Amino acid sequence: MASDLGGREFVTVDYHTGGEPFRIVGPGVVGLAGDTVAEKRVNAIVDPEVQLIRSLLCSEPRGHADMYGGFITDPDDSGADLGVLFWHKDGFSTACGHGTIALGVWAVESGRIPLQQSGSRDVVIDVPSGRVTARVNFTEHRVSSVSFVNVPSWVHRRGVVVATSRGDVTCDIAFGGAMYAVLPAAAVGLRVRADDLPDLIRSGREIRNALNAAGAAEHPSDPRLSGVYGTIFVDDVSSDGERARRPFEGLGSDGAVHQRNVVIFADGEVDRSPCGSGTAARVALLADEGVLRDGDILVHDSIVGSRFRARVVARVLADGHEAVVPEVTGTAHRIGSSTFTVDPGDDLVPGFTLR
Repeated sequence: MASDLGGREFVTVDYHTGGEPFRIVGPGVVGLAGDTVAEKRVNAIVDPEVQLIRSLLCSEPRGHADMYGGFITDPDDSGADLGVLFWHKDGFSTACGHGTIALGVWAVESGRIPLQQSGSRDVVIDVPSGRVTARVNFTEHRVSSVSFVNVPSWVHRRGVVVATSRGDVTCDIAFGGAMYAVLPAAAVGLRVRADDLPDLIRSGREIRNALNAAGAAEHPSDPRLSGVYGTIFVDDVSSDGERARRPFEGLGSDGAVHQRNVVIFADGEVDRSPCGSGTAARVALLADEGVLRDGDILVHDSIVGSRFRARVVARVLADGHEAVVPEVTGTAHRIGSSTFTVDPGDDLVPGFTLR
C-alpha cells in the first residue's frame, strides 16, 4: 500500500475541542466525488484511495485509535462557506459537533473569516447530515467561543430494551445529526469516570451493535443517516456546586440542568469532549421531557472535565417529528500542524490501531 501513496505529502492542522482531537486536511488534497457533501460521504466509503488516506491519518504511528478529523471540500452551493467530510478510524461520520466548533476557529485563524474586535460571525458549513452554523464569538480581537447551531434534532424512540452482559437495560434513541442511544451510566452499574471507562466501552459497543442488528434507528427520510452511531452514558450532577455556577463561554448556569456524559461511538471510540452532536441529542430528549425549557441551559461535562453549554434556539417540525434546533457552545484550540509523508518501503502503511 505504501507504493500507492509514495512521494505524496499530507499537510494537516490539528485542533482539540474539549480534549477531543480534530485533524483538518485542506481543500484539494483528497479527491472527493459528488455534488453534495452527503454524496461525497457515500462515494468515499467505496473509494479505495480516500479510505487509504483516511486510514493513514487516523492510524498509528501518525494517529491513534480515537483520532478524528475532516477533509475540507466545496459546499453544496453558495449558501455555505465550506463543506467538510468527517472521518475517524472506522469510517466517515454524518455529523461532528466538536469538529464544527474547531472549524469555526480554524476559519478565522486560516484567514477565511476576518478577525473581529467583538461580536460574532457565522461560518456556514455543509456536512453529511445537512447545513450547520459555527457562530464564532469574539472578545478583544480574539475568538472567545464558538456556538454550534445544529440541524433539527428529535426523539426517535423511547424505552428500548437491550440485553447486555450486565443485564437488560432500557435506553432512548435520539437524532442530533446522528442517531444516539442514551441511558444512565448507573443502568449498567457504572459511573462516568475514567476508572470505569473500559467497562463503559464494552457496554457501549454491546448496546450499539444490538440496536443496529435490530434496525432500531432507521432515519425517516434519509437511509444514509440510519443506524445508531454512538451510546451516551449520563450521570446527573448537582447544579448547586461552585463549578456548576461558574460562567463559561459567555453563558451562565443559574438553574441549569447539569450532567456529565461520555459517548462511545463507532467501534468503541471514546469522545473526550462532551460531544457536540451527542449534546444536541441530549437537548432533544430533555426538551421533550420538559426538563430543558426554552431559555434553560444544559451544562454538559465530559469524562475528562471539559464542558459545553447548550440550549434550544428554535422548535420546528422535521421529518414528521416535533424537533428542536440546539445551540452548543464551546471552544477549540490549535495544537500544531504536520506534514505527513509515506516511505514507499514502509510495510506498515497505512498503519495500525491498538487499544
